[in-house]
Amino acid sequence: MSSIDTSAAKLGLRERKKQQTRDTIARAALRLFAERGYDETTLAEIAEAADVAPRTIFAYFESKEDILFSDESGYLNELKRMLDERPAGTTTVDALREFVGCMKSPNEDDKLRKQVIMANPALQMKMRARHVQLEPMLAGSIARDLGTDRDDIRSMLIAASMKAAFESVSDRFFEAESGGEPITHEQSMAILDEVLEFLRGGLEAIRRD
Repeated sequence: MSSIDTSAAKLGLRERKKQQTRDTIARAALRLFAERGYDETTLAEIAEAADVAPRTIFAYFESKEDILFSDESGYLNELKRMLDERPAGTTTVDALREFVGCMKSPNEDDKLRKQVIMANPALQMKMRARHVQLEPMLAGSIARDLGTDRDDIRSMLIAASMKAAFESVSDRFFEAESGGEPITHEQSMAILDEVLEFLRGGLEAIRRD
């Protein structure tokens, strides 16, 4: 969906330079993917556009796919951390609402990345494959709320609903291939908040049974 602000303490000079190089490579790749097509762009061309040696790319990324989806890993890792480290007495919905609150409005790179992905059916499939881990992650957290095993069907169904809500709002935000009208960042956050509040009620009802 949108980028996540996970910045913590100030990075040291060495780390800042490494992050700058990583960002430069990612931005150069995105622009080439959009201009020439993902499949038509080579790693050598990305290196030239980023003004780095081809071998430098492999110090930061494993492949073109890794460059394109680099932000997805951060998004999933941050969500997992927030779910795993949520304080006692808080629920999956509480953690998700905090996570949603960390979401920033997508910048031009976010929008360009979505454009590249939506123009390539194979990349759409790869994006969905990367999101597969989201459902069991949520199901495990919901099972903690309910005091059941992580393969409890109720936890799995609620997790599937949460995942569908995030993906649907994301598609609407970026005006995906459906051709529908896009919604603003504020509207998407409000919709997600309403859905999470609805799911909170369902979770509480199940816990009372």
